[in-house]
Amino acid sequence: MRQTKLALAAMALAVLAGCGGTDPAAGDQSVKIKYSSQVSFGDSLSDVGSYNVGTVAALKGGKFTINGDNTSINATLTGKNWTELIAAQLSLSAPCAAVTGLDGTASLGFSVTKTAHSGCYGYAMGGSRVTNPVGPGNKATGSALGALTVPLVTQVATHLTAVGGKFKGDELVLVWGGANDALYQLTVLSTNATAAGTTAGNAAYLQSLISQLAAGATSPATAAAAITAAVQTAAAQTGATQTTITQAAIGAAAVQPGNSAVASATVYGPMVATATTTGTTAGNAAGVAYVTAHSAELVTNMGTAATELVALVKTQLIANNANYVVVLNAPDIANTPAGIAEGSSIQALINTMVSTFNTTLNTGLASESKVLIVDVYAVSHDQATNPGPYGLTNVTEPACNITDTTKNALGSSLVCNSTNLISGDVSHYSYADDLHPTPYNNLLLARYVSKAMVTKGWL
Repeated sequence: MRQTKLALAAMALAVLAGCGGTDPAAGDQSVKIKYSSQVSFGDSLSDVGSYNVGTVAALKGGKFTINGDNTSINATLTGKNWTELIAAQLSLSAPCAAVTGLDGTASLGFSVTKTAHSGCYGYAMGGSRVTNPVGPGNKATGSALGALTVPLVTQVATHLTAVGGKFKGDELVLVWGGANDALYQLTVLSTNATAAGTTAGNAAYLQSLISQLAAGATSPATAAAAITAAVQTAAAQTGATQTTITQAAIGAAAVQPGNSAVASATVYGPMVATATTTGTTAGNAAGVAYVTAHSAELVTNMGTAATELVALVKTQLIANNANYVVVLNAPDIANTPAGIAEGSSIQALINTMVSTFNTTLNTGLASESKVLIVDVYAVSHDQATNPGPYGLTNVTEPACNITDTTKNALGSSLVCNSTNLISGDVSHYSYADDLHPTPYNNLLLARYVSKAMVTKGWL
């Protein structure tokens, strides 16, 4: 259905009521630009079905939202993401995934040949980063899913090859990336911090335990050496655990002269408890220290990712005749359910990473007349802190049941549908899982983008 500028603006402003917007569309109500097609580059937030194959398809998933047309349950549960809604507003064909496939575990149905689809211009793909080919869900991370995570730079190159190296100039080009550059790095940081904490905690535990076990021997120094040797031998055994190592330490301690009493649980039990507390404290401190020492690297890397995205837009899109490029900045990741679960210190880091990315992106593209930067961070932050005017009823919990693997095998909105939602009315929830928007929040985003396009004069 043909939409006028006034209708689009009114639709957007209805959502943004109370947020200080004004109607930019008074006067001429005709649509100024007739787009020939819509081309989208990005990640899971714009993915229209790259992984809708194999087991994912069998589980009635495929997009990172509440999948399926469930409008019989509630009118908001359309199963569509924002790119599909924008295309419909422009009377363009429904977007289809340019590439589909999975590179994961074959026995689980996650190995499906990568296939290119001619005439489909939805290149956005779950897990994709700006230039790095390894994103969340990629098999290189150990994920059974084997998400392809083709980066935006490759997505653009693939499209240019398909269309002869140049845009026609009348396409609407949508670009939204950067979130996975943050998420991937945060995962690596968490993994490494945990490893550092585990190493330091184990060392502190054993140091404390050995010292305590040896203290009652006739010669504590000799006993400590013998216990240490036993611990090293036990740790080298296949399948060694803290329990088996602890038992070896106690056994070695009990045979030391003057130390037989330590074989009693009433004696060694409190020692183990003390060592455990010591190890936990040391491990936590080491983990925090690792995060502190490496946080700046993540912030720098986000600036680099934004710089790379700016270059991609300028040298591969605008320089190749793309005249209408809508670039969305990174959303408020810290206030997603996933971000909230990390706690205040990591949330602060996330905010700095996102701010760095967005500032660099805006600085690099602000003077480009063929680029419209949409401040998704601003609206997503406002939704998180002031949900009422947007009609959102829950902005902190997932609408999909992602904790019960019998209902949601991936713990993700990728396979979320009407059969595995949480109980109650979730039609106006903000998030489908701990990161991805519901169809209703996708509708809000589509309206927000539409309003920005009207203001730009592109609708």
